[in-house]
This record gives sequence, structure tokens and C-alpha cells, in this order.
Amino acid sequence: MIRNFLVALGVILASAAALGLGFLVSQPQDRLLAARDRETGRPRLIVPQGGGDGDSEYSSQAERMAYEDSVSTRIALKDGETVLSVLNQDFDGDPAEEQIIAYRDYQEKDGPVRIIYADYDEALRLYRRVWEAPTAVTMPFTFSMGVQDLIGDRSVCLVVTGMENQGTQTLAVFRYSPGDGPEGRETGDVFRNIADIRIEGSVRIREAERPQSYHQGISRGPGFSIAAYGHDAESQNMLDQVEIVYSFNPETGRYEQSKLTKVPGSQIEQRRLRELLSGAPGVFENFIHDLWYFAGPQGTLDNGQYIYFDPPNREIIFFDDGAQQVFRWQNSSPTRYGLYVTSQNISVTTLRRTIDIELESLDSVRVKVFEDVRLKIRADNTWDGSYRRALSAREDLPDSRDRSLPYVDARYKSSIGSIRFAPDGSYEIVSAGDTRRGHYAFFRIEGREALELRSTESRSTEPRSAEPQPADSSAGGLYGNRQDARETYLVERSENSLTLSPILIGTAGIRELNEGTIMLTPEQ
Repeated sequence: MIRNFLVALGVILASAAALGLGFLVSQPQDRLLAARDRETGRPRLIVPQGGGDGDSEYSSQAERMAYEDSVSTRIALKDGETVLSVLNQDFDGDPAEEQIIAYRDYQEKDGPVRIIYADYDEALRLYRRVWEAPTAVTMPFTFSMGVQDLIGDRSVCLVVTGMENQGTQTLAVFRYSPGDGPEGRETGDVFRNIADIRIEGSVRIREAERPQSYHQGISRGPGFSIAAYGHDAESQNMLDQVEIVYSFNPETGRYEQSKLTKVPGSQIEQRRLRELLSGAPGVFENFIHDLWYFAGPQGTLDNGQYIYFDPPNREIIFFDDGAQQVFRWQNSSPTRYGLYVTSQNISVTTLRRTIDIELESLDSVRVKVFEDVRLKIRADNTWDGSYRRALSAREDLPDSRDRSLPYVDARYKSSIGSIRFAPDGSYEIVSAGDTRRGHYAFFRIEGREALELRSTESRSTEPRSAEPQPADSSAGGLYGNRQDARETYLVERSENSLTLSPILIGTAGIRELNEGTIMLTPEQ
């Protein structure tokens, strides 16, 4: 009897276990994730799902994970607190990472961006809000933060940058030093503010070369200074600036002014200058809408590096010797000397750049490019420097006939129609009643000449058939009449004629498509 009872009990338990396992397997994945999040105390992030479109921002699992890490908080925020950015970093050397959360309280109109330090509590087994402070940043889309050893003693410094509503650039440095000094122990502060710089101009960190012994953990390294550029109040010229250098003072534990240098600017007619720098919407954007060449310290031009600012299409295109990088123009704010732009790479959406563009003269600008500081803060970015407008640069070059010029003034006949290249960087193709317009640029890559055409408008003056057209020469080029299409060709010159061969340019360099060539001959 007992034996039969035990057998029956075993069958019941086995059935219950199987049912339980089946129940777990049948649960949707989001319920299991929600249960996990309740256990760890971490809020769950709901990521919008694309509608099957391969071009969706979240189509890449890696990008989705990176996006989740950038906005997922490990503490619950209060009503009205909206997350802007999250930084996960080990500050105290324990097994659990700490978290810096930047948020905006939208119940406070024009209020500052605030930062929270969240640490893991071993006793409570959850993250809690330990410290928080306001920043000087009031324009949320300009906010950025990262960590770096600025002092050279391997202490962790939180660097916060951004802009105030008045167009003032700000940079604040918070040094991780819990209980450092009587004041810190009394208030429970985890970070000490060791730099708080605000200026109507630009501000950046200047890195210094550190010895190998520093990287090996043997010795200290030299500290980094901070350079700020603002208007020279003693000068009548609006472009005259002063450079203020701040260095870390070990005695006071703060960054203090150590040097001031006057930087003379170009002499420009002041009325025109006031128009460009008035801060009126679109004025400075229209001014920089062009192709700009990098100019070296001696005024020489680098044909292998240039930037195309395209405000109407909200794009910024970076060209160098081997690649083209296209960034989506997200936001821009006027500054005292020009424009501050935030952008995002169209291919790698987690790669962001902020670009500080300052007027240098009526045909040159000074550009400072900041990569996402969560990756690295750099002082000597390869894109930094002076850039001259392409047309002005071409006119000043005595040997321009031997160079590959970005713009020309010429008309050609071809199998895809009559082509007009204008000296302002625009082109027009007319073929059998179809007119196609856009922008073009000749450039060099891997030692070879190339041409890029970008269609922005396509019109037809004749009724079209309902039948789909093949993508051949009669359809207006290899890309047909699709608007906003890019076409890139290798260029072979023979006397006055040009032969165009379609290519693709990627991280591996040039890839020829072998889809036929287009012959351009001058129109008589």
C-alpha cells in the first residue's frame, strides 16, 4: 500500500515539474526579463521595435544594446525627471559598477541638467541615489559627459560639457574623492567640483604626453590643462580673442588661471560681421553651406581632407584620403563666434560628434570636433583646424591646374544626357524632357580621381509610362530618377573627355561595380 502511494506521489511530482517547466518555457521573453529586473532592482527599458525595415535605427542588436546602456538607469527617477544620458563606471574599485545619471526635470522651465551618482548598496542589494548636483548646462541636447584622469595621479574625474541658454560654453570637472577633507566628510559629498569654466567662446581640455611609466602604473603623469577662448573686451574688433589657460593647483585642489594670451582675429567689415554673428536663425548656417578645405599652419591646402556642411539636407560630410563619413545634423545653437552643432553618424548611430564652428574670415572658419567624450576626450583631433571655402582656395592656388578641383565650370554630352557642372558645386542633367539636379564634388581617394553626384531634385516635362523603367542610361543614370541618391564614379581623363566608372567606397576602400562606363565629351 505504502509502495503504491509512493509511486503515485512520484508520478504527481514529475507531472507538476513538467507542467512548471512548460509554463516557464511558454512565458513571453519580456515577462522573464521583467521578473529578472524586479529581482535586481533595475528598471526595464522598453525599446521601440522597427516595423521590419532593415534601415531601422534599432535593426542592429549591437546598437540596441549600446542604446540601452546609454539610457538605462539602475534607480527609479521621480516624476518629471527625464533621463538624458547614463555613464557606467567603476569609481571605487568594488565588484559593482557605479552609475552617473544625467537628467532634466521638465517641471522646471529652463532648469539645469542635473547629475546623480548611484552606488550599489550591499546590505539592501539594490542601487540607491547617493549624491547629486546641478550643472551649468541648460540646453539638454548639448550635454555630454565622460571620465578621465586630468590630474595625472590616476584619480577619476567626471567631465561635463554643454551650453547655457545664452550661448555660453561650459566645462565642469568633478573629482571623485568621497569624504575628502572636513567639508566632504560633513556633507557626505562624493565628488568635489575642481573646475567650473563658463565663457562666450569655446573651452576644451589640452592633453599632454605621458611617459610609459605612467601607463604601466609606476609613476604619475603630467596633468592636463584647460584652454578657454573668449572675446577680448579691450579690443574693438569682434574677432579678437583671448586664450585663458587653467592649470591644476595641488595646494587649493582646483583649476586656476595660469596664463592669458591675446589672439588677434581677422579685420572684417563690422556690419557684415554683426550680420553673420547676430544669432538669427539660419544666417550662419547659410554662410557655411559649402565645401571647405583644411588649411595647414603655413596656409597650404590639404586636398585630402575637407568638410561639406549641408544645412538644408541636415548633413555634415567628412572627407579624408581614404573614406567618407556622413553625419546627420541633429541640432545647432548660435555662439558668439559661430555655431555649435551636434551630429550623429548615419551608419553607426552610437557614434556622435559635436562641432564648434567659428568665423575666422569671410572665406575661412575654425573647426573643433569633439568625439563622444564617453569614448575619449581629445585635444588634438585630426579634424581640428582652419578650413577655407573651396572656391576661394582654388582661386589662390597658382598650381591649381595640376590639382583635382572640387568644382569646375563645364558642359558635357553623354549617354545619360547633357550635363552642366556649375562652379558653385551644383550640377544639372537634361535628357529627353527629364531634368535632374543636385550637388557634385571631384576629389581624390587612394591616389585616384573620383566624382560624387548627389541628386536632390528630379523633374519630368513629359508624361511617364506606368511601366517600370530599367536602371539604364535612359532612366537618368545608374541610380535612375531616385531622389537624394548618391552616385560615385572613378574618373579617367583623356584630353578633354572624361570616362566615369561606377564604384562604391567603404571601409575596405574602393570597390568597382563593373556596370558599364559613361563617356563625357565637351559640348561645342
